[in-house]
Amino acid sequence: MSIGETLAVARSEAGLTIADVSARTRIRQALLSAIEHDDFGACGGDFYTRGHIRAFAAAVGADAEALIGEYDEAHPAARPPSLEDLARRPAPRRRPSRPVLAIGVVLVLAIIGFAADKVVAGAAGPQRLSAVSSAAQRVVRGTTSARPASSTTTPSSAATPSASPSPSAVAVTDVTPVSATAYGPDGTSDGDNSQQASLALSGDPANPWHTNWYGTASFGNLQSGTGLLLDLGRTLTATGATIQLGGTSGADFQLRAGTTTSDLTTVATDSGAGGLVRLRLSSPVHARYLLIWFTLLPPDNAGTYQADVSDVTAIVTP
Repeated sequence: MSIGETLAVARSEAGLTIADVSARTRIRQALLSAIEHDDFGACGGDFYTRGHIRAFAAAVGADAEALIGEYDEAHPAARPPSLEDLARRPAPRRRPSRPVLAIGVVLVLAIIGFAADKVVAGAAGPQRLSAVSSAAQRVVRGTTSARPASSTTTPSSAATPSASPSPSAVAVTDVTPVSATAYGPDGTSDGDNSQQASLALSGDPANPWHTNWYGTASFGNLQSGTGLLLDLGRTLTATGATIQLGGTSGADFQLRAGTTTSDLTTVATDSGAGGLVRLRLSSPVHARYLLIWFTLLPPDNAGTYQADVSDVTAIVTP
C-alpha cells in the first residue's frame, strides 16, 4: 500500500474520521485528505511533509518511521544526508591566512639575521644585535597589526582600559517564555486555538500553534486581531525577540511588552513577515509579559488565512 492508503486504513481501523485526526494534529482536514490520496504538494515542502506524515501516523497508530522511510525512498533528492554521506565528503582544505605566512617569513628572516650578526658580533658590537632584534620586533608588530578588522585579537596588558564598555559589548542572552496563552480582542477569554497555545514554544515548525482560519487576511472583518501572550516568569530588561512564524510571508503584527498584562505597549512591529523574524527594540524595556498581536494574516494552502508560531525567545540583558 502507498503512504496515503496506509494512513487511511489505520485511521479507519482506529475508528477515527478526518475531523477527529484534524482535531488531534491541528492539521487542516483538506490537507489530511490530500495526504491520504498521496498528494503532498500542499504540505509546503519535504520538511513539512515529513512532519505531517509523522503527526498523522502518531494520531492513528501507524508506524511513522516506516512511512517516512518510504517517502524518502520515493523522493531521494529530499532525503536528508546520512552520517555515511557526510563522512564520504572530502574535508575542505584550509589555506593559512596571509598574516600567519607573513609572520613565519619574518621570523625566519630574523633568525637568519641573528645568526649573521653572531658571526660579525666582534666587529659590530652588542648594539648591532639590539638594533636587529628591535627591527624584527617592529616588523612582526606591523605584520600582526595588518590583520583584517573582523579578526579577534587579544588586547595588550599595557593597553589603557576604556572608561566604560561600548553598547555592543553588553552581554545579552535568549530567554524562553515559561508559558504561552492565546489572546483575543477581549484578552485570554477569546484567544484563537487556546488549547494548543503551548505549541508556540515547542520549537517544532511541523507542529506549531496557529490562529483560527479566516476568510480574509483581516480576519473576515470579524475582529481587529488575535495573538499570543507570553510570560517570561519575571521582569527582565528586553532588547529584542526572535519569533518563528510559518513559511508563508504576509503576517503583520505588533510586539507589545509590559510588567503587567494591563500596561502592554507596542515596542516593535513587522509587516509581510514569515519564517524566522528577529526584532530589535529601539531602546531596552522592562517587561515580564510579551504580546504578539497579529493585525493581518498570511495565506495558507487551503485558500484561507491563518498564522503559525512554533518558537519564541526574548533577548534580554542582565
